[in-house]
Amino acid sequence: MLVMMTVLFGALLVLLGSGVWVAFSLLGLGWLGLSQFASVPVGDVMASDIWGSSYSWELTALPMFIWMGEILFRSRLADDMFTGLSPWMQRIPGRLLHTNVVGCGLFAAVSGSSAATCATMGKMTIPELTRRGYDESLVIGTLAGSATLGLLIPPSIILIVFGVATDQSIARLFMAGIFPGLMLISLFALYLMIWSWRHPDRVPPAESGMPLREKLRHTRRLIPMLALIIGVIGSIYTGLASPTEAAAVGVVLSLVLARVQGNMGVSMFRDALMGAVRTSTMIAFILAGASFLTAAMGFTGLPSDLAAWIGTMNLSPWMLLAALTVLFILLGCFLDGISVVVLTTSIMLPMVEAANIDLIWFGIYLVIVVEMSQITPPVGFNLFVLQGMTGRNILSIAWAAMPFFFLMMLGVVLISIFPGIVTWLPQAMSN
Repeated sequence: MLVMMTVLFGALLVLLGSGVWVAFSLLGLGWLGLSQFASVPVGDVMASDIWGSSYSWELTALPMFIWMGEILFRSRLADDMFTGLSPWMQRIPGRLLHTNVVGCGLFAAVSGSSAATCATMGKMTIPELTRRGYDESLVIGTLAGSATLGLLIPPSIILIVFGVATDQSIARLFMAGIFPGLMLISLFALYLMIWSWRHPDRVPPAESGMPLREKLRHTRRLIPMLALIIGVIGSIYTGLASPTEAAAVGVVLSLVLARVQGNMGVSMFRDALMGAVRTSTMIAFILAGASFLTAAMGFTGLPSDLAAWIGTMNLSPWMLLAALTVLFILLGCFLDGISVVVLTTSIMLPMVEAANIDLIWFGIYLVIVVEMSQITPPVGFNLFVLQGMTGRNILSIAWAAMPFFFLMMLGVVLISIFPGIVTWLPQAMSN
């Protein structure tokens, strides 16, 4: 197992370091794993797995939400969001950097996808914040970390996968994710405030104050954005649409709002559509490579061997959680979050139940740890999305996101010490 991990990790570093496209690097790593450490036909697995990853109905939401972000980016709606929030945030340490945190939290409640949240919010916030003079590294790091909330705040695709795999109530899992999501938003916002206090020269000065009536007049420009969010979320929670169908609702509402505001023309529609096609193609290509790599890792038995190795140690609940945290972070260096859950849950479940760990709590813990893996190289998916949008080196993006990795680690510690953060709301709603 150690030899396999060393060979595969070294091969991936060589591929990425030599400038090979990320998708081809993942495909090459999967091919190496199957050809050297498994006895299955590589071509058959590659063909079937890439095809299987390309037509998932659930993934349809991804390009639709990206298209929605492209429309918002090219319309006046994105600028309206900053105009409406700016008067209220100018006196808060960190100022408009908080729009990344709050905006990602709100959009996470719409999309349920970390990649969609990252791509959509990035299209709106990166150009605007850099134009206003904010530190680009912090803008990117804030976005990378905050976008992971798409995995935790309901509706969450990965919570659905965990609930099905462990036979737990998905509704209770959704309720359990609310307070931890708010906790992470608070931790991110607090970090931005402390950072801005320590580095006042890297945050633009506050703009001149304005009277309350003027602030309220600016706040009215948030109404179209709030209407869009309420429309998408409302269509999900009223049962009118699934999350995938709600993505289409979001596109339609974005087009209507852009048209009402007079921004929607033929050229804008074409540019928004082509931008969505380019970003979605990039993500879909990476997803295909990640899917093949996931299948290859399954055939080599590496994830199950790692999990079984931990199971032989007879650890206490605290030590078990510490070991599982390290394991999931390591697996997240090679696999996407859903794949980590699918490949390891069946092996982890007996150990977790034997340690008398509440499965609802464990599901939220697992999602937060998987969130951390979304911003860890070499296969942190949010890093790839931001690299495609900014053109920056993936290691520099990972370095910018590192503080939020440790903030999520702090979140894991907090829910471990105070498990009621996770379990109180589901228990209260069931009584």
